[in-house]
Amino acid sequence: MASDREDFNLCGPSHLLSSLDWGNEDHQRCVAASLVQGIYIVERDRQLKREGSEALASPWWDLFNFKLIRNLIDDADLSIFGGLYQLKPPQQDTAATDVSGAPPRYVIAFRGTLTKPDSISRDIELDIHIIRNGLHRTSRFEIAMQAVRSMAGSGSSLWLTGHSMGAAMALLAGKTMAKTGIHIKSFLFNPPFVSPPIERIANEKVRQGIRIAGSIITAGLALSRTLKQTPQQQQLQIENSCEDMLCSWLPEIYVNPGDHLCSEYIGFFEHRGRMEEFGYGAGIVERMAMQHSFGGLLMDAMGVNNAVEVQEPVHVIPSAKLIVNRTTTSSQDYKEAHGIHQWWRDDQDLVSNIYLFTK
Repeated sequence: MASDREDFNLCGPSHLLSSLDWGNEDHQRCVAASLVQGIYIVERDRQLKREGSEALASPWWDLFNFKLIRNLIDDADLSIFGGLYQLKPPQQDTAATDVSGAPPRYVIAFRGTLTKPDSISRDIELDIHIIRNGLHRTSRFEIAMQAVRSMAGSGSSLWLTGHSMGAAMALLAGKTMAKTGIHIKSFLFNPPFVSPPIERIANEKVRQGIRIAGSIITAGLALSRTLKQTPQQQQLQIENSCEDMLCSWLPEIYVNPGDHLCSEYIGFFEHRGRMEEFGYGAGIVERMAMQHSFGGLLMDAMGVNNAVEVQEPVHVIPSAKLIVNRTTTSSQDYKEAHGIHQWWRDDQDLVSNIYLFTK
């Protein structure tokens, strides 16, 4: 039995049926979120053996004149975790579409965790890899990265998008390409931020105090580990750090304060700006702290071998456009706050800020 949110006709972005303006950032957001939903539904169609007229996935991309030309399939459980969309050639009867902006030629989209028997085991395994800062070592990410590299090198315009675990995958892929000088327009919905939920503490002074203390401790542990590293390890850390090319990449990160998995992005960027305002010394501390995982550094300091590789956490990103959904009703329930559906709606109270990292 299909849920209402799988049926495009019941919950899709109906406001785009009459007009789609590719130059409108809100419309871009709705399209990106819908294409992610399409991947969720493609996998549900597969699991439930819905074929032909019973399949529900295609309306989620047909409206925007895309076609799904390739499924990205996990080599462990054979589930569909992503897909490559291609824009169809323009037609004469597409009067409902305003092409004043340039649509992407291709879009690569990644779904998040599906809590269904056929995929939950592998998806939870990937979630654990994200928590342990090991997503880059998984075969699913390698499959995703191969697709991104292939399309990024084709010379055609490309978008990356994903939700939850899929947003983490898109973020890591985008970061990897950005370090080579290739910046891909990216829409990241509810990407996980692996950290205690400090943002949920009501007292602002307590939040600030915890974050400042955390930055000082993390920077201290990072400095201690650096002093113990070999020259080769130090060089690798420099290569993985916030390079100039990565700093100029500006992914769009969409978060909801009611979603504890991603809400720390709000405090992360606000705190970083506050530390820079405190002065040069505080800025150096924060720049060092932001490139490391406190948990991984702590295990390393305790002598747990191979606890963490020289790789910054997935969620660490120097620059971003952060879009926060301040709609009260959407943040009161976790399922609503974490859902992909909020991002294709046109009745949400969205507040955006741009954070640029400068050396």
